[in-house]
Amino acid sequence: MIQSGPRNLITDVDGLSVGNAVDKRARTGVTVVLPQDGAVASVDVRGAAPGTRETDLLDPTCMIERIDGICLSGGSVHGLGAGDAVVGWLHDQGRGFALGSWRLPIVPGAIIFDLGIGGETDWGRCPSYADLARAACEGAGLDFPLGNIGAGLGACAGRLKGGLGSASAITDDGLQVAALVVANPVGAVVMPGSGTLWSWALERNGEMGRQHPPGPLSGVEEELPVEARIGGNTTLAVVATNATLDKAQAKRVAMMAHDGMARAIRPVHTPFDGDTVFALSTTRIALPQPAQRAVARIGAIAADCLTRAIGRAVYAAEPLGDVPSYRQSHADAFADKTRTG
Repeated sequence: MIQSGPRNLITDVDGLSVGNAVDKRARTGVTVVLPQDGAVASVDVRGAAPGTRETDLLDPTCMIERIDGICLSGGSVHGLGAGDAVVGWLHDQGRGFALGSWRLPIVPGAIIFDLGIGGETDWGRCPSYADLARAACEGAGLDFPLGNIGAGLGACAGRLKGGLGSASAITDDGLQVAALVVANPVGAVVMPGSGTLWSWALERNGEMGRQHPPGPLSGVEEELPVEARIGGNTTLAVVATNATLDKAQAKRVAMMAHDGMARAIRPVHTPFDGDTVFALSTTRIALPQPAQRAVARIGAIAADCLTRAIGRAVYAAEPLGDVPSYRQSHADAFADKTRTG
């Protein structure tokens, strides 16, 4: 039996904490995922416009086995510097890859484009992504809100406000799998001619407002939803498990998890998105045997969690500037009109 974890967040995977920080004036932010004892990690990038750091190191053929953090940031290229601040913070904690007397924190990361959301982005007075990253690290914990928070503050999902989302799954045999997402796609998250989220079928315990099943669809949208924002998109995700994976197995889980995006966003992996999925293993329990079957099971659950996390991100998001929220635009599509996350 599979059920949501107690928080229904990625922190239901033992050993993980998450921190968020925002600059409300600039309408941007940073999200960090911090594994307590490091984590085995890999990545799969399928969007054609990614902005990333340290992803080559996560290839199974490369040397480093464990990473010390993941940094997700708004700000497009300006936000890549947030990862440097996470490295500095971890170094101050004495954490990182040991090389002689040196400690070298390994912090892969990725960015979204959120410059078109209407914030004050005079880059002569650029938001300090370093300060945001340090604040996110200092505030990291087990509980965090969804929607307009962290790297999701300036995110948009097609014509609607996007945001930060998360979801988890726990099995009877102690397996923990979860996802964290910054939902900022060019594609639509709502079925055309309907107010129902594409994610609706995987909803658990009313986490998306108790979605109504969709009626007959009017057809697939022929055009991308927000032509003015073409090139200003990307969905970033971290999926995690407590099962012990090696880098090659984590890579397969990241690849499988991309199917979770495809169930929640249409179209996905476009030339205008930088869709990226990181996969983490906190190595708290042995991988069940046979190993390949266990990896397939973890990848399938991770994909489902990612679909749910995208739905939760959009459902929890609040309007920002002239970008409406899902709950504002489709109040008739779900039964719970008071729930906000």
